[in-house]
Amino acid sequence: MTTDCHRPGHRRLALAAGLIALGSLLSGCAGMSDNMSTAFADPAKYDLYDCKQLETERKSLAARTAELQGLMAKAETGTGGVVVAELAYRNDYVAIRGQSQFAEEAWRRNKCQESPPPAPAAAKGGKPAKPARPARPMASTGSTGPSTLPRDGSVY
Repeated sequence: MTTDCHRPGHRRLALAAGLIALGSLLSGCAGMSDNMSTAFADPAKYDLYDCKQLETERKSLAARTAELQGLMAKAETGTGGVVVAELAYRNDYVAIRGQSQFAEEAWRRNKCQESPPPAPAAAKGGKPAKPARPARPMASTGSTGPSTLPRDGSVY
């Protein structure tokens, strides 16, 4: 009553077929193109943003994209890292890429321009001004003027 799938040769064949199927499924995730990334983002999210809001959002999305790329690269260095990177970070990465694409489209549609970086405040002569030190009361040394220290000799 032994069936063909219980023989040792058939087990290996079934295991190999299962591994090939799993590998092809995972490789399909890795091959997602950029046109698929917009499927996970809201196309109307940035329609009412002004240029200042878009600039902040673009910087935030760029930072998050770089962070996810770093995490994926770090995960890929370990054992089974490619699978971990795909499972843990790929969906977020695709969603952020889609949001970035829509934010860039809104940026171009609104004809926005980067705001210049704030110029550092420098004093005359190119050197930064020293902060003024607050005046400290001096102890009375027998002068005739009124003392600003407490009469009981305590310190502030």
